[in-house]
Amino acid sequence: MLPALVLIGVFLVFPALWTIYLGLTDYRLTGLAAADPQVVGADNYTTALGDERFQSSLWLSVQYVLGSAIIGQAGLGFAIAWVMRGRRGPVRRVVEGLVLLSWILPSSVVAFLWIALLDRDGGTLNVLLNTPGAAWLLDHPMLSIIVFNTWRGTAFSMMLYAAALENVPPSHLETARLAGASTFQQLRDVVLPRIKGHILTNMLLISLWTFNDFTPFLITAGGPEGRSEILPFYVYTTALRGGQLGFGAAVSFLILLINLVFALAYLRLLRNRDRDLREAVA
Repeated sequence: MLPALVLIGVFLVFPALWTIYLGLTDYRLTGLAAADPQVVGADNYTTALGDERFQSSLWLSVQYVLGSAIIGQAGLGFAIAWVMRGRRGPVRRVVEGLVLLSWILPSSVVAFLWIALLDRDGGTLNVLLNTPGAAWLLDHPMLSIIVFNTWRGTAFSMMLYAAALENVPPSHLETARLAGASTFQQLRDVVLPRIKGHILTNMLLISLWTFNDFTPFLITAGGPEGRSEILPFYVYTTALRGGQLGFGAAVSFLILLINLVFALAYLRLLRNRDRDLREAVA
């Protein structure tokens, strides 16, 4: 295991510890602080927590995760998997292929396609809706990147839920149907309890990926006027564009703590589910 531990130490542990150290200094990209950084303790953290721009970015990140991951990707992915679960043949292959295509395309290519789609001058969406001059990226920046990320990331949820639904015995659904259960009741009482573990795992992964996503920067660059500046954009603009590497490192560590809170909450729910299953079997 030594080679693997060395790689983990070099590429994960050391960068994490170095980021924590930088967050305690006034290290900058240029100037005197770049040559001789000074330890400032928790000043960077208190400054970030009191910064209205940081608070706005955090709130926008929460909206982004809820809208594009929890509701968008998870909801749309499950809907596609549920509709396609009993289908075989070209229809299912075409639908799954189109959804997967959006996931495997390079981020820069996908961003360019969405800029062309939403462009105010001759954009595809304006042509289809007959709304010339509508500036979607300027008037609705958060909605634009939420829809964009939903479209781009639905494939993972679809594949995970499709695999989970394969484990639901058709006889259970047939029994519920014969007992008079509606489609909603079959979902609520038969399907969802059996795939709860898959749902929580999917929510954990897509929440973490979305919270740390930087791709929408290629579309809106955080604008206009910071209305789509989620936390990864905030770190980029302050640390690299602004040259405040120490401050940016502190914000990055705060993002890490938020990710840990997400992960621990989901893992607690998974443990509770496993405990309930053991008690039900006993």
